[in-house]
Amino acid sequence: MIIFKWIPRSNFIIKLASWEYWPFGILQAPLFPYWLWLSIKSRSLFFFSASNPGILMGGMFGESKFDVLNKIPDYAKPKTILVQVPSSIEQIKQLLASHNLTYPLVFKPDLGERGWMVKIIKNDFEAEQYLKQIKLNFIIQDWVNLPLEFGVFYVRYPGNFEGKVVSIVGKEMLHVVGDRSKTLMQLIEENDRAKLQIQVLKQTFSSELNRILSIGERKELVSIGNHCLGTKFLNFNHLISPKLSASFDSISKQIDGFYFGRFDLRTESIEALERGDVKILELNGCGAEPAHIYDPTFSFFKAVKVLFVHWATIYRISQENYKKGIPYISFREGIAHYKKFKALTSS
Repeated sequence: MIIFKWIPRSNFIIKLASWEYWPFGILQAPLFPYWLWLSIKSRSLFFFSASNPGILMGGMFGESKFDVLNKIPDYAKPKTILVQVPSSIEQIKQLLASHNLTYPLVFKPDLGERGWMVKIIKNDFEAEQYLKQIKLNFIIQDWVNLPLEFGVFYVRYPGNFEGKVVSIVGKEMLHVVGDRSKTLMQLIEENDRAKLQIQVLKQTFSSELNRILSIGERKELVSIGNHCLGTKFLNFNHLISPKLSASFDSISKQIDGFYFGRFDLRTESIEALERGDVKILELNGCGAEPAHIYDPTFSFFKAVKVLFVHWATIYRISQENYKKGIPYISFREGIAHYKKFKALTSS
């Protein structure tokens, strides 16, 4: 009986029951024949590189996050600096002082994806520990302490003057709520999303695991809005409006060579989001997904259907730019960029 009680709560069963946790390749597999067909039509395996001419490979892989952020107007982004490795804690302290940056700060690789090595750093000791782990250049970014985090996907066809928002994902940070009877550890074990992160959480909150939370007490476990770190992604497409599209159209047109991608951002309120009063943490090009598909209520097949439309849009934008004289990256260059990207991110 104990075994049968344990099986439904195993991490394997939790992941199996919800496709949002399945390996990335399973979602992409149905799209491979379509990508191959689009490549044949374009006579280029890397046709998507023309989707955003201002971003390396269109933003599919290998682009510098820092270089992309530099294209965004200063008013719409937090202060961000690039750190070359190797670097010492003394060099970091001098760099922070010269840019008037104070903890907490966000450290994240200049190359990378899906939340890898993205951490909130609160002091010099944590910064020094990060330096011991990171093997490639990284970004230090001012921590944006605004309450709401979204991913806003924008599309503009090169032949059109105006673009539009096509997807909004709301991000609910991983948290538990107390009931005055359970310890923090018990609450983590009873929460599927938290349970999948349990080893990291046990280290992070080692001194608090036996504390009993009061009724209604909300304990945020992860403050970085990444799905792989336990954040719940929610479909907020109901917020799409002409005013919101116009706001992001205005921002996007100030970004040289950008037509298609997702703004990951924080903002004060829904009203602030609609008028474009936001702080953009990252801009991801054609390699990004319309992340509202990871809403727990979204079916796998519905998500695949959205991604077919997604790739059709990449193809159309790339074709229009190609006809305007923007070349596709060559096969040799594309393979070289891919090998470099994999070598850096796997080190």
